[in-house]
Amino acid sequence: MQTKPEKDTELRDKVNRETARLPWSELIKHFAAGTVVWVADELDLVDVAVRISHDDKQNIATWMAEGKIAKVNDQQAQTWLETNANLWACVVSPFILVQQEKRKVH
Repeated sequence: MQTKPEKDTELRDKVNRETARLPWSELIKHFAAGTVVWVADELDLVDVAVRISHDDKQNIATWMAEGKIAKVNDQQAQTWLETNANLWACVVSPFILVQQEKRKVH
């Protein structure tokens, strides 16, 4: 892996192409397995995925401490199920990152 996630344009392009809008109902089994991670709307979903892929511990720890990324909780899951929410999602094995509102296209 490269040491600078912000310079990894190849991975960034790959993640961007593989990001999709999915109904929450298709992600429930992954939620039950504890592998769905919520990303705050103010963060760039693709950037977060690339940084997780690069094991960027500093930024990830900061975002977690600020409550900007976290495993999806029961309340979020219930709300999304009740509202039949569609979420932006991308896979960073073993996790599926989800974001409710927007996705920036690169």
